[in-house]
Amino acid sequence: QVQLVESGGGLVQAGGSLRLSCSASARTFSSAAMGWFRQAPGKEREFVAGITRDGARTSYADSNKGRFTISRDNAKNTMYLQMNSLKAEDTAVYYCAARVDYYHPSTHEQEYTTWGQGTQVTVSA
Repeated sequence: QVQLVESGGGLVQAGGSLRLSCSASARTFSSAAMGWFRQAPGKEREFVAGITRDGARTSYADSNKGRFTISRDNAKNTMYLQMNSLKAEDTAVYYCAARVDYYHPSTHEQEYTTWGQGTQVTVSA
C-alpha cells in the first residue's frame, strides 16, 4: 500500500498555476513534519517547501519563495502545494515526503522516511 499519494500535477503554460495535494494515513500524517521535493530528469532531487507538524511554520527554497505556498489540513490528513507564476524550470516530478516523529521539516531528503510516488508537473515555455 502506498503510504503517501500525490495528485494535481499536469501541463500548464508558464505563468499559470497548479495545486498539488498529498494524502496520507492519519497515523503517518499526524506524527510528521512534511515536505515537498522535486526532481527533473538528469538532476538531483531538490527541496521545494516544508511545513511543521502543526502547520505553524513553513519554509521554502529560494527559487520558489513568493510563488509557492505550502499548507496542511491535519483534519483531512492532506498537505497542499499551491504553485503560482510557474516557470519552465519548475518542470519536474514532485514528491510528497513525511519526516515521521519530527516537528520541523528538513531540506535534506535523507531525513524523510516516507515518500509518495510523485506527480508530474510540466510547464511549457
